[in-house]
Amino acid sequence: MQSSNPPSITVNASSDAAVRAEGAWVAAAFAERRQWKTLAHELERVHPSGAWDLLGIERLDHVGAQILWNAWGQRWPANVQAAPAHREIIEQVAKFSEVPEPPQGHSWMAQQVDILGGTVIHSLGHFKHLIELIGQLVFDLGRLLRNPMRGPWRDISGHLYRMGATAMPITALVGFLIGVVLAYLMSLQLRQFGAEAFIVNILGISLIRELGPMLGAILVAGRSGSAITAQIGVMRVTEELDALRVMGIPHGFRLVMPRALALAIAMPLIALWTTLAALAGGMLAADMAMGISPAYFMEALPAAVNLPNLWLAMSKSVVFGIFIALIGCHWGLSVKPNTQSLGEGTTASVVSAITMVIIVDALFAIAFKNVGF
Repeated sequence: MQSSNPPSITVNASSDAAVRAEGAWVAAAFAERRQWKTLAHELERVHPSGAWDLLGIERLDHVGAQILWNAWGQRWPANVQAAPAHREIIEQVAKFSEVPEPPQGHSWMAQQVDILGGTVIHSLGHFKHLIELIGQLVFDLGRLLRNPMRGPWRDISGHLYRMGATAMPITALVGFLIGVVLAYLMSLQLRQFGAEAFIVNILGISLIRELGPMLGAILVAGRSGSAITAQIGVMRVTEELDALRVMGIPHGFRLVMPRALALAIAMPLIALWTTLAALAGGMLAADMAMGISPAYFMEALPAAVNLPNLWLAMSKSVVFGIFIALIGCHWGLSVKPNTQSLGEGTTASVVSAITMVIIVDALFAIAFKNVGF
């Protein structure tokens, strides 16, 4: 309620330019537009550093104190006479009006170093959790071997069908087209040197040893790895993971191990299927572009590619499958209970799985460079 005595100031020129404030300096009193414009005009005319007499103020709240503090230029005048309660309010306003200076900005290079350090620390946390999943998988496999009848075989068979059998059409199509493209590109080069017959060697060793397993793994990483993360992430959002923990059902034995086993079994078969489809495409393109008959292709292929190359491809496909499943489960278990985190986790799962496939393939190529030659 507005006071009957509005806020005002008077200047006493005979008393060393003393300014006397009177009335009720409260928020309700400043609501009257005319009174506020008059008071603001008077405050602009007075000298802020002179002597101020606030003993005539009837009531003072933080709004009135802020107006006085702003009129003083946010510093105390040379002489202020005020009641203790009013002085305390003004001191509080002065205290919280002090804004600290912003810290000096770092250079662009320092900011980039900070970002890189934070990324490394964040990545180390993910790597630590992935190592924990690997260790837990070893213990879960030991538990399964001790008591096979208690294993989650229905889950394993279901994941084996969804991740393996349903991936056959897309892997066959992509593998076939890759074989066709490689055969046509190599035919253009080999024809210049009269070495058309060596297309069997080049296609065989490249598809069986490297491209077939890696291409199948990349397709599975984008298809099944994202599905694993989405499934477990939705369980996190719907609090099913918390319910499993309350019921005493371990996440590793019922969620991680079935998916890892399913992909460890399915991945070599998918790699072999993709390789066969790519060889079929290469054989067809070689026949059409270079006149190399399928019969000659089939006869020369076993001599061109040694059997250890096939075993190496199948072995690293098992590693691909296990790591794709573990990475998908890791990002699924790391999802926070919101939809944005679910989308980010699914994207990170696909990128991490594909990167892992390329890194592991490079390590196998270096470690087993003398195998099969």
